[in-house]
Amino acid sequence: MVTFHNKDQALRGAMRPLVGGLAALLLVAAQPAAGAVKPPAGLEAKLNEVVRKDGAAGVTAIVMKGGQQLYRLDVGSIAPEARLRIESASKWMTAALALTVVDEGKLSLDEPIGKRLAQFKGEAGKITLRQLLSFTAGQGSLKGLADVLQPTDITLAQSADLIAARPLEDPPGAVFKYGGPSLQVVGALVEQATGRSWTDLFDERIAHPLGLTHTSWSSAFRPPQPGPVRNPNLQGGVITTADDYARFLTMLAQGGVFRGHRVLSASAIDAMETAQTIGKPMGYIPPGAAGKTLQYALGNWCEVVGADGRCIMASSPGMLGAYPWIDRSSGLYGVFFLNRRLPLVANELREARQIILKAETAAPGGSQHGDRP
Repeated sequence: MVTFHNKDQALRGAMRPLVGGLAALLLVAAQPAAGAVKPPAGLEAKLNEVVRKDGAAGVTAIVMKGGQQLYRLDVGSIAPEARLRIESASKWMTAALALTVVDEGKLSLDEPIGKRLAQFKGEAGKITLRQLLSFTAGQGSLKGLADVLQPTDITLAQSADLIAARPLEDPPGAVFKYGGPSLQVVGALVEQATGRSWTDLFDERIAHPLGLTHTSWSSAFRPPQPGPVRNPNLQGGVITTADDYARFLTMLAQGGVFRGHRVLSASAIDAMETAQTIGKPMGYIPPGAAGKTLQYALGNWCEVVGADGRCIMASSPGMLGAYPWIDRSSGLYGVFFLNRRLPLVANELREARQIILKAETAAPGGSQHGDRP
């Protein structure tokens, strides 16, 4: 037992363990995490261009491999826990949830939707889930804003009714037009097949097993509403954080498995990352998309396509700059997270990604020909 002879001594004695503990915590915080990788030369400078040249307030870059974060950079004014609208990066999540129902055997990628949704008749009834997810269903493009302008207080079934009442622009399966209202029909199919609401099913099958504690659905271009949204915009309604989206990418990159829990089958991942538009006219490609060789899979772009039609570089950039990607050749994947119109930042973000990939292949033991999981 230690006896103190005055109050100052007593205070100093009481504080000593706290100060020592704080010093130890600071020492640990200052040390790099085990296995941490230094960001490649030039990456931070390129991200600063996104801020100084392109006008983004700030940008986060997370780069991962094998389920582990290699490094993270937060450049400019962006909070590490920022929750942002990711717009079209939502499409990857929509496809993933729909494929859980395919895995379950309650939906098929190639069954005509008219068998389940009687409001789709004639040629429209021949549309398939595969065509809906690849924007080859003939229902128009993003320019029509058919789903974006829908009321927020209707159900996904009613949303599909409104879309069914619109004439097709093209025969099903004939032409790719990005961003039409097809994903609302996907939502109606999922709810009809499972008897569950979209948001409840997403929470159960995607958010909970992946630990997505800051991810929610909303209606595009409208203020977030309290409580579940009955008609979430399925091509652009997700609000999330960089960390949450990185967890989702980890599941995809690891063949549908996250921390030992299978979320999607390997066949579902293969389907999601197989180009569906090869040989089809590209009727509408949005501003900021990545070049003439671009193809579309199920809910995501194939920026680079292999000889077998599978995506080597898969991505799903959003209109406001969120840019998730998976590079199957190196095993790297990551997300750029920001709030700035995609056409203004897309070139710099892809150049930043190229810096990341070049550093990986140049490093000792770097992957030149990574395997798919």
